[in-house]
Amino acid sequence: MTELPKTWMMYEMIAAEKRRMTMIRYPKPLRKGQKIGVTAVSSGVESELHHLLRQAAHQFERRGYAVELGESVWTDDKLTSAPKDIRLTELMEMVADDEVHAIIPPWGGQFLVEILPLIDYDDLEQKWIVGYSDISTLLLPITLITGIATVHGTNFVDLRSDDWDPVTSTFLEVLEAAGGDTIIQQSSEKYQSKWQHSEPPDPYVFKLDQPTEWKTISGQPVQFEGRILSGCIDTVRHLVGTPFGDIRAFQEKFIAGDKMIWALENCDMDAPDFYRSLLQLHNAGWFDHTAGIIFGRTAAGQAKGGFTDIDAMERLAKLTDIPIVYDADIGHVPPQMTFVNGAFAKVEVAQGKATMKMTFI
Repeated sequence: MTELPKTWMMYEMIAAEKRRMTMIRYPKPLRKGQKIGVTAVSSGVESELHHLLRQAAHQFERRGYAVELGESVWTDDKLTSAPKDIRLTELMEMVADDEVHAIIPPWGGQFLVEILPLIDYDDLEQKWIVGYSDISTLLLPITLITGIATVHGTNFVDLRSDDWDPVTSTFLEVLEAAGGDTIIQQSSEKYQSKWQHSEPPDPYVFKLDQPTEWKTISGQPVQFEGRILSGCIDTVRHLVGTPFGDIRAFQEKFIAGDKMIWALENCDMDAPDFYRSLLQLHNAGWFDHTAGIIFGRTAAGQAKGGFTDIDAMERLAKLTDIPIVYDADIGHVPPQMTFVNGAFAKVEVAQGKATMKMTFI
């Protein structure tokens, strides 16, 4: 026998031992009959859209779950549902409530960052919290500081149809999974080119009208593996240099030398702002020891002076030598795959399609 198989076997043994040493903690699986809490930790829902909350609650109830709609979800003033202390109190009450087994905010917003210094992270229970956009400003710090896995996925109001599209619906499989489980996700067949809240959800909330194609900056197939971290760049970039964005401490304390996979999206930034933000994350060390970066589709990224968001990603790839994937199923151009912060994942992208194997270890 040649030395190569022995070397490879030794590598696999070492990698497996490292993963056994990780400290990521996964909440208990969600079960039928249990309660889902809905609290507006960022923006609330204006009165003319309250029917979206009721429709989404009905869809969970018909699937066998109880729903608690917090007081915060019904109000919105100056881009927040309520003053920060009220938002914090409702969130922590749901976290501490033994009857609430998962928390899904209605949607994102702008100023979730206000409540981050007020949270007692030592007092957080292991409970699934799901969302994207500004909700990622909460999810990422929770995982970085505590090692508790969180879910970058759908928002509550996007679950108001009788049927959930195959990509979005994976969030429920995630919430029902236990430590040690593996979930395999495939990229979408089509995506939604524009939001149409006034259209009836038939058969899905999202109107999937354009073919999906995951792309790579290199133009070649890529494979990488590591621990998932995810977020909306517009908001999580403001965690740099704060106690809520300490990537190095997370690496040292919770993931035992595993590399990271970043899944990121651009909501509103033009191409130059997008590039400046990527440089900020790079200069802060967020991309150190990273196996791959996945960027979501975006309706933003507007070019300025001939400089495009593709230019930004190409420069980042040249600067870091990290494989970069874009136009992926994450963010404000749905549908989006479900990314569990802290989970170990293997990602393959080839011929416009992607597979992600995510394991709760």
